[in-house]
Amino acid sequence: MSRKKELEIKGIFVLVVLVFLIFLLVPLARLFLKSFVGDAGLTPDFYGEVLTGRGFLRAFGNSLVISSVSAVVTTLLAFILAYGVHYCNLPGRYKGFISRAAVAPMLLPTITYGFAIIYSFGKQGLITRLFGTQLFDIYGFNGLLLGYVIYTLPVSFLLLSNTMSYIDKKFSVVSRIMGDSPFATFVGTVLRPLLGTLAASFVQCFFLCFTDYGIPASVGGEYEVAATVLYNEMLGSVPNFSRGACVAMLMLIPSVVTIALLHYLEKYNIRYNKISQIEIRRGRIRDTVFGVLSAVILACILSVFAVIFVVPFVDEWPYRIQFTLEHVLGVFADNSLVTVCRNSLVVALLTAALGSLTTYGAALTTARSHLPGGVKQVIENISLITNTIPGMVIGIAYLLIFSGTPLQNTLFLLVICNVIHFFSTPYLMMKSSLTKMNASWETTAMLMGDTWLKTIVRVVTPNAMGTILEVFSYYFVNAMVTVSAVIFIAGARTMVITTKIKELQYYTKFNEVFVLSLLILAVNLAARGVFRGIAAGRQGAKRMVRRPAFRKQKA
Repeated sequence: MSRKKELEIKGIFVLVVLVFLIFLLVPLARLFLKSFVGDAGLTPDFYGEVLTGRGFLRAFGNSLVISSVSAVVTTLLAFILAYGVHYCNLPGRYKGFISRAAVAPMLLPTITYGFAIIYSFGKQGLITRLFGTQLFDIYGFNGLLLGYVIYTLPVSFLLLSNTMSYIDKKFSVVSRIMGDSPFATFVGTVLRPLLGTLAASFVQCFFLCFTDYGIPASVGGEYEVAATVLYNEMLGSVPNFSRGACVAMLMLIPSVVTIALLHYLEKYNIRYNKISQIEIRRGRIRDTVFGVLSAVILACILSVFAVIFVVPFVDEWPYRIQFTLEHVLGVFADNSLVTVCRNSLVVALLTAALGSLTTYGAALTTARSHLPGGVKQVIENISLITNTIPGMVIGIAYLLIFSGTPLQNTLFLLVICNVIHFFSTPYLMMKSSLTKMNASWETTAMLMGDTWLKTIVRVVTPNAMGTILEVFSYYFVNAMVTVSAVIFIAGARTMVITTKIKELQYYTKFNEVFVLSLLILAVNLAARGVFRGIAAGRQGAKRMVRRPAFRKQKA
C-alpha cells in the first residue's frame, strides 16, 4: 500500500475524529464539570439536591417502568408484523403495505403524537366520538404507553425485519422433515436466531422511551418522567444549570448499561454462510391469524393520526365541523411561520449533506482501509456512544459550552448537533454496504497507476450511491422531526418547526400544530419519494449499461 494512500485515509480519519472530539467529547466533559461547579467552587452537593428533592427519584423510577413496559409491548407487536412479512404466505402488496405502514410514524415528530392522542382519545376526540365514550384516560401512564409504542414500533420493526431477511429458512423445512412439532420448529429456527435482535430491540426501544421528551410534554400529565424533570431544570421558570447538568449526567446511566448490553448481545447473533431462497408454504390458520393481527395493529396505530387530517380542515373542532382552509392559509400567511419552515428545510438539507459526508468518511476508514484494528475501533466506539447518548443531553451540553460564542443561535449549531446525534445508524448502513463490495478494487486500481482517492471517487462512490442516498434520506427525515436536542439550542432567529410546535402548545394553537405536522409529513414523504426515484433511476441506468456490454462480449 502506497504512502499516498496511507496519508489520505489517515487524513479522513483525523478529520472525523476531530469533529466528534470538538462537538461531542468536549461538550460532554463541560457538562460533567458543570454538574460539580457551584458559587463556592467544586462541590458534589448538586447531586444530593437532585437525588433527594423535587421528586427526581420518583420520576426516574416512572421512566424505568413505562420504558420497560413500552419496550416489551413494542417488540411483541413488531415481531408479529415482521413475522407476517417474512414467514407467512400473504399477498405481496399486503406485505409491502405492512412494511411501509409500520415505519410511517417516523415521518412525524414525537411531540405531534401526544397532540394526536389528545384529539383522538380525549373527551371530545375523534375516536371517542365514534365510539360514543372515552376508551381510557389519556394522561399519564396510558397516554405515554400508547405514544411510546407508536414512537418505537418503526425502529423495532426495522431491526426484526432486517434480521428475519437474513435467516436461512431452509432450516424450518429440515426441522419439519425431522418430525419436530410446529412449536419446536418455531423456537429452534425462528426465535433462537432472533434472540440477539429481540434483546437489542428491547434495549433500543427502552432507551428511546427513557430519553424522549416530546410525548411526555403533551400527555405525561402528573406521571412525571426524567426527561420532563431535565427540561424543567434547564428551561423552567427558575432554571438551574448545575442541577440540570446533574440530571443530564444521571440520564447517562442507562447509556452505560445499554453499551454493555449491546456488546454482550453480540454473541447471540447468528450468521449464515448462505441464505437459501425458499417459497413459504401456505398455512391457512397461520396466515389468517397474522394477517388479521397485522391489520389490527396497523389500524390502531394509523387511526391515531387520522385526526391530524381532520382538525386543521374544520372550522372549530368539535363544535363547528364545517370544512375550511382558513387554518392552513393562516399558517402560510404568517411570515414568522414561513421563516420557521424555511429554517427547517435548510437545517434538514445541510444536516443530510454534512451527515452523509461524515458518515461516508468514517465508513471508508473502517471498511475500505488497512488501518490498525485499534484505530478502526475508535470509530466503532464513537458509533456506539452516539447511539446511546440522549439527544437532550447533547442539547444541554451544547447550550452550556457554546453560549456566548459565535456559534450560539446559529443554524450551523443545529446542523452539527443533528449530525452527531443521528450518526450511529447511517454509519452502520454505510459500513455494511462498503464491506460487501469487492475488496480488491483499490489494489487493482493502484497497480494500474490510479491513486486511492481516484478509486474511491470513480469506482467505490458510484457503487455506494444507493446507500449514500439512503443515508441522506435518513438524516433529512430525522432532522425534520427531531425536538429533544434542538429545543435547547434553537433561538428565536433559528427556530425550526418542531420547536415552534412546542411554543404553539403553550398558546393552545393546535390547528397550527397540526398544519405544521402535516407540512413535515408532506416534506418527508416527498423527500423519500425523490431519493428513491433517484436511486431507482441509477439502478436502471446501470442495468442498461451492463446489458449491451454483456451481449457484445458474448458475441
